[in-house]
Amino acid sequence: MWRAVGPALAQPFIITAALPKDLGAWAEGLRRAHYPVERNQIHAHVTLFHSFAPSLLEELRDFLPRVVAEFTAPAGAVAGAMDLGTGTAIALKAPQLLALRGLIADHFHGSLTVQDLYEPRPHVTIQNKVTKAEARSLQASLGPVLAPWIAKGRFTFPALELHRYCGGPWKRLGIYSFRGQNSILI
Repeated sequence: MWRAVGPALAQPFIITAALPKDLGAWAEGLRRAHYPVERNQIHAHVTLFHSFAPSLLEELRDFLPRVVAEFTAPAGAVAGAMDLGTGTAIALKAPQLLALRGLIADHFHGSLTVQDLYEPRPHVTIQNKVTKAEARSLQASLGPVLAPWIAKGRFTFPALELHRYCGGPWKRLGIYSFRGQNSILI
């Protein structure tokens, strides 16, 4: 595990899977409605890796475009509500995305933090840091809201995103689109 020396060096990098525009906009609406306002500082996303050391930035910027160029956009599906204890998420089924994540994890073996050693349960957080009662209430009410997305079936993740953690908000550094699409470097 890496340790930072100063505030600028303490800002790790995060890799997420971007959501398709329609699903992302819908999830954003749910976040605005249910996420505590003072804590809602980032866009709807699917976290793949929580913390890469700052020293890995150039390797990430080199590796991510190469790996996504080898893959078509992985499929996903909305699976239902997920209980986060003091929050709620939209659970996703995304075996192709998890396989891709496994390749990235293998490449960066030895550099992953404890939190990133384990395969994640793909989800989009729409509520966090609330009471358990508030979370259970939202989960109980989500059935009809999620039903159309569950019925819709598959969607595809258009890209991976690289972010720098900035003490709360994130700064997007790059969007790496899957094979056949243009990547956007920010």
